[in-house]
Amino acid sequence: MTLFNYRDFFTNELSQLHREGRYRVFADLERESQSGIHAFDHRTGRRITIWCSNDYLSMGVHPEVIGAARDALEQYGAGAGGTRNISGTSHEHVLLERELADLHGKPSALLFTSGYVANDAALSSLGRFLPGCVIFSDALNHASMIEGIRRSGAEKRVFAHNDWRDLERQLASVCKYRPKLICFESCYSMDGDFAPMEAICDLAEKHNAFTYVDEVHAVGLYGARGAGVAERDGLLDRIDMFQGTLSKGFGSIGGYIAGSRDAVDFVRSFAPGFIFSTALPPSVVAGIRAALHHLKEDGSSRLALARRTASLKAKMLASDIPVLPSPSHILPVMIGDAALAKAITDQLMGEYGIYIQPINYPTVPRGTERLRITPTPLHTDEDENALAAALVAIRQKSPRWRELAVAAQQDNPLVTVEGLA
Repeated sequence: MTLFNYRDFFTNELSQLHREGRYRVFADLERESQSGIHAFDHRTGRRITIWCSNDYLSMGVHPEVIGAARDALEQYGAGAGGTRNISGTSHEHVLLERELADLHGKPSALLFTSGYVANDAALSSLGRFLPGCVIFSDALNHASMIEGIRRSGAEKRVFAHNDWRDLERQLASVCKYRPKLICFESCYSMDGDFAPMEAICDLAEKHNAFTYVDEVHAVGLYGARGAGVAERDGLLDRIDMFQGTLSKGFGSIGGYIAGSRDAVDFVRSFAPGFIFSTALPPSVVAGIRAALHHLKEDGSSRLALARRTASLKAKMLASDIPVLPSPSHILPVMIGDAALAKAITDQLMGEYGIYIQPINYPTVPRGTERLRITPTPLHTDEDENALAAALVAIRQKSPRWRELAVAAQQDNPLVTVEGLA
């Protein structure tokens, strides 16, 4: 028996990623704060247009946000100085938690260093300590939710994506006296579809289940004040705990939960992911507060995003680009092959100065590789026309693209593609 060769192991695993076309390359970008949608690419030495940012409303470059962060940096310094329990709680943290609770109509909220950590910490703690808990998880839940559920050690039941009837059957099969936790997302980031939230709330009330909804791709973007899909649908008071991010609609970094005072305090007191993490810098928190204030009071960015999304989607469908029928601000374009997806995005960058990152396994199932296009309020008609023209030109040079996209629809029932029948 030979000694284990660490170098060969790492090399072979990376080589496999290259062979499958799944090896990920970082873009070395210098984002322009004056435009928000443009950046200098240090790899190619050219200015490019970004069409895959999660800063959906471009709040990360909003003058009010930058000004608030700059002022707080001068006042508080660069870092928080410790965990929230050890000198890391500034007045900015306290104020933001109050304002996030108010956004969701809940008594309390709690900040985390990221949305991933918020899901992992909250779900692992809830599932671990609720006695005999059974967690019901949507089949397409985010990796952070899956990891938190796994680490909780609780019994897990996976229900078919957005299928409230399957959820009902599974809830009915569990003893009515056991704690039940239903975990789902309001807007799913890879297909851009919405959850049947009202139906899930009805089931939760019928079966005495605790509802935990991930609104990370919806906060800031939906609802009269930007509280998400639950606010848009009039369901804020029927959700037990919200989880959200501060890195997408609010354009910064961090995550949070919001719920009843005792439930949030329970997570604060028992979740290692919160207890042992250094707090967000106060300057970052101040910028988030500025974004939150703006989006609560001014819905023009949401309206502009909706208009840009509808316009681009219509243009792609008219050009026979295989865009999924998402009702949200996310426009997934089906490719169906990892290597082809990378080749297309390389062409977009190299020939047209357009940056879109390919999405492949394990983020999406094999055979459903895609481009994930995210318009912003700052994209112009000229930007939109340039993107559509580039996609059409590349599609004309790639006969395999349509064939693979149709195959992806046929082989994966969760994937439906408009304009491909």
